[in-house]
Amino acid sequence: MKELKKYAEAKLSRRKFLSGSAILSASAVAVAIAPNVAVAASKTEPTVESKEEGYRLTQHIADYYKSAAL
Repeated sequence: MKELKKYAEAKLSRRKFLSGSAILSASAVAVAIAPNVAVAASKTEPTVESKEEGYRLTQHIADYYKSAAL
């Protein structure tokens, strides 16, 4: 009878562990996804006034290229 009780307690303990880890995993996924959703919602379209021309070779970039050349 005591063996059956130990088995039942072990089984219950295992269930608690597995359900706890499943809940923890689901919450970790939710936390990982939440910042991406918030950032996507807060992005706005760039205005016409900002005229970024893309890549520009500035002096510090030219210096880096010189130092990195073989």
